[in-house]
Amino acid sequence: MFMGTYNNSIDSKNRLIVPSKHRDQLGGRCVITKGIDKCLYIYPMSEWERQMEKLSALPESDPKVRAFIRHMCGDAAECEFDKQGRIIVPGELKEYAALDRNLVTIGAMRRIEVWGRETWESPENDENKMDRKEIAETLAEYGF
Repeated sequence: MFMGTYNNSIDSKNRLIVPSKHRDQLGGRCVITKGIDKCLYIYPMSEWERQMEKLSALPESDPKVRAFIRHMCGDAAECEFDKQGRIIVPGELKEYAALDRNLVTIGAMRRIEVWGRETWESPENDENKMDRKEIAETLAEYGF
């Protein structure tokens, strides 16, 4: 289970420093891909395979399913950690998430989210940071 928020960075060679706590859980290999929001998702291999099984069960006759498959898989990359605990972020993914030097890395249960700090802190991103009342109301709708 991934949790916690970390301020980290990406260098000029597109190497992302993954927090050691998360790195230990990823086991040396992972998949990085586009997130739903303007961030990146990092999945452990087992969770990526589980997500792919769920996707493959959806009807590809639905254009929205096909679009989502392209979104998730089109620029996805399998990564291995170097000795310093870094992975290389492909240029397309770095551009999609508008990553510059400073990042915010968030443990989000079964995956890790990577945000450009400027994007994370921008007022336009407030929809991803619901207030307590909204959170309680939404969770109550799901019986939580």
